[in-house]
Amino acid sequence: MDGKMLARLAAVVAIAVAVTAAATHLARDGKPTGPQSSPPTAIDTPRPDPLRETLGRCREMGEAATRNPECLAAWDENRRHFLSPTPGN
Repeated sequence: MDGKMLARLAAVVAIAVAVTAAATHLARDGKPTGPQSSPPTAIDTPRPDPLRETLGRCREMGEAATRNPECLAAWDENRRHFLSPTPGN
């Protein structure tokens, strides 16, 4: 085995090690490696949005929601929320 062949072999081995290390690092990205964090507390949980809950119920009602006054009011409020001009515009 001459020097050129030995250098090529060393380069291939180094590249293989680098690719393996990169693949291992990418595979572990989503998994925690350190100590586990505490579960979320009541302070961390967002408050439920009553408008969103009402819109969800109306969506499940289907066509009957078009005659429901509560759904009509919720849709009107949702439109007002998204279509009203924002301050500063």
